[in-house]
Amino acid sequence: MVMMDTLANALATIMNNEVRGKKECLVYPASKFIARVLRAMQRAGYIGEFEFIDDGRSGKLRIQLLGRINKCGVIKPRFPVKHDEFEEWEKKYLPAKNIGILIVSTPQGVLTHYEAKERGIGGVLVAYVY
Repeated sequence: MVMMDTLANALATIMNNEVRGKKECLVYPASKFIARVLRAMQRAGYIGEFEFIDDGRSGKLRIQLLGRINKCGVIKPRFPVKHDEFEEWEKKYLPAKNIGILIVSTPQGVLTHYEAKERGIGGVLVAYVY
């Protein structure tokens, strides 16, 4: 089986374990990009620590869950967003004002949309979490 979207798979795994009230989950295959998205989620306080486990293949990520995620998923297709357009996308993907984050891949790395707004940069929408 060839996996098309590893990030979508990772977020689905996190979501499923979160719903079941688990304390941690394993996501594989791991990638630097998934780790960067997780780092943004961690900065926003949605997940706890996570660590890379080398299994000789593509590796796994063990993620500590805090029970704070109600929903998360990827945004497909990955829309380009200018620094002043985040409001519209918040309305589209997030349940209410100031609830949840959009994760954006920018030239300065993977950031939450709040960080991107602060720095005044746009990027490509990758995922949402709330």
